[in-house]
Amino acid sequence: MADYPATIARRVEHEIEIKKSRFITHLEPVGSVAEADEFIAEIRKRFWDARHNCVAMITGATGDQARSSDDGEPSGTAGVPMMEVLKRRGMTDLVAVVTRYFGGIKLGAGGLVRAYGNAVSEALDHAQLVYRRSLTQATIEVAHADAGRFENLLREWVTHHDATLGETAYGQHAVFEAWIPADQLAALTADVATWSQGSLAPVFGETRVVDIAA
Repeated sequence: MADYPATIARRVEHEIEIKKSRFITHLEPVGSVAEADEFIAEIRKRFWDARHNCVAMITGATGDQARSSDDGEPSGTAGVPMMEVLKRRGMTDLVAVVTRYFGGIKLGAGGLVRAYGNAVSEALDHAQLVYRRSLTQATIEVAHADAGRFENLLREWVTHHDATLGETAYGQHAVFEAWIPADQLAALTADVATWSQGSLAPVFGETRVVDIAA
């Protein structure tokens, strides 16, 4: 279970057609409001001839900054349903722009709400999610002769303890890094002791928010 809202790994573009109107959704992971604004400007320039380029964006580690725009659609029929999908799916640091090319058939307020919401939802279904957790750094210093065995053990261990591997440094010894949930620190200490017959113990460092690809 993620401690913070998720984001996506890379840009996604997905198109649906409803009653001859084209809805092209563009999702972009962003690190700030400024980055989101740059992406919105890029899409509006690229699709300058579309009737609408509607926007929903959420930024901040806890998703505390949000903004939407109907871009000429009836108030509340585009940006708001797009935003609701992002919130319901637990997303942040993400901007969604839905470009609509009008097909000549009016959808009505309810139809627009469903169309814009579905457009974002379907695009998210095609995205690779990146989850975020508050994890603590653990480093284990191992003799080179034991490095291969410990790497295999640690790689297997993290898959069962909601943890993730970090960098490995090779010097006088091999130093393995892992990022561990707070409630699993004791388990790692016990298991490392078992693997090393009591001769090794992990050293715990900082705690920070870590991105983990789904």
